[in-house]
Parts: sequence; C-alpha cells; structure tokens
Amino acid sequence: MYKSFAILGMGRYGQELANALYNSGADVLIADEDSELINQLSSNATYAVCTDLTEPDNLEDLGLSNMDVVVICMSRHIEASVMCAMFAKEAGVPLVVAKAGSERMGRLLMKVGADKITYVEEESARRAANHLVSDNILEYFDLSDNLCIIDIKPKEEWIGKNVKELRLRDKLGINVIAVKKGSSSFPVDPDAPIERNIELIIAINKNNIKKVL
Repeated sequence: MYKSFAILGMGRYGQELANALYNSGADVLIADEDSELINQLSSNATYAVCTDLTEPDNLEDLGLSNMDVVVICMSRHIEASVMCAMFAKEAGVPLVVAKAGSERMGRLLMKVGADKITYVEEESARRAANHLVSDNILEYFDLSDNLCIIDIKPKEEWIGKNVKELRLRDKLGINVIAVKKGSSSFPVDPDAPIERNIELIIAINKNNIKKVL
C-alpha cells in the first residue's frame, strides 16, 4: 500500500487530491511556486514547500526519492511537468502519475518517465458516473491503473458492526484507512461499531468498486 505522496502543483486538482490523501492518514508533501497558496494549504499537508518546479536543484531538495508516489498536477505547464516526470523516475519513485491536458502531452510525459497519465475530464466523467450509479460514493481519486481512493457512506448492513467483524478486506478486497465525521478525519478503529452518520475513506481495486455500490 502506498503511504507517502508528493503532489507537485497546487491547482484545484492538486489541492483536492492532497487534501483527500492527507485526511486519509497518508504522508503528503505539497509543492508549488506560489508562496501565498502554499501557506494557505500547509495545514492540510505533512510538508509544504514553495519552490520553482522547473529547476532540477529544487526538485533534488524535495527528497522525491523517499516518496512512494509522485503526482504531477501542472498540465498547463509542459516544461515543469516534463522536468518533474523525468526527475521523479530517475530518483526511483515507484509510481509517477502526471496530469495531462491532451493525449499528445500524455504521450510525451509517458516517454520521459510517467507511469500513468490522468486526463482530468475523463476522471471527472468516472467520478460523475460513480455518483450517478450509487449515492454511497461521495469522492473518487485515481491512484493507478487498478487502484483508487473513494469516500463512501457505509452500507446499511454495515451499520452497528465493526471493521474487524465485517472482514471487509478479506471479503470485498477493500482497505478502510480512515473515518470521516463532519469535517474531521480519524484513523479507523477496527473494534468500533460503524455509525450511520460517518464516511469511510477506503483504498480499493477498481474492479471491486461494484461491491460497495
């Protein structure tokens, strides 16, 4: 399971992804050249760095080699995206994900080191489809070709039972990584009964999503 993430570029997509990961209990590094924005977002990240992401020396200082996943969220800045993808892969990051605004840019980023390309319009369509199919799924974020993080309402048959009792990982192939109540998120207590008014943040194989609809 991926535990440490670097989100490079704090546009709307980068902010939402970083916030969801941080609230799920992951270690999250965020970086952007906008100092005011970084200051605003620093409370929702493990590390927050203001830096020019087109400079190799600055990327070296970020310590990307210690990250499990690097997500590059600068689809409008091709130079910075290419530089970050190349550097992250050369640093040995296991999974490098890059946001692209077009198939042409996606192909370029794959050539220079990205393992996966995210097309925001396509992901938005998947998110919308999940919302339409089921009221249970509140948020959806891609992590890789087969893994995603979703924020769901607990199913009716889960209410009053605990995670250990339900054996969700064994039976459904899902990992509950945090519980959200109101605006606060907490590590999951496997012995605590699931309440009706909470949300569960889970990591799940995309092939298993239908099991929680």
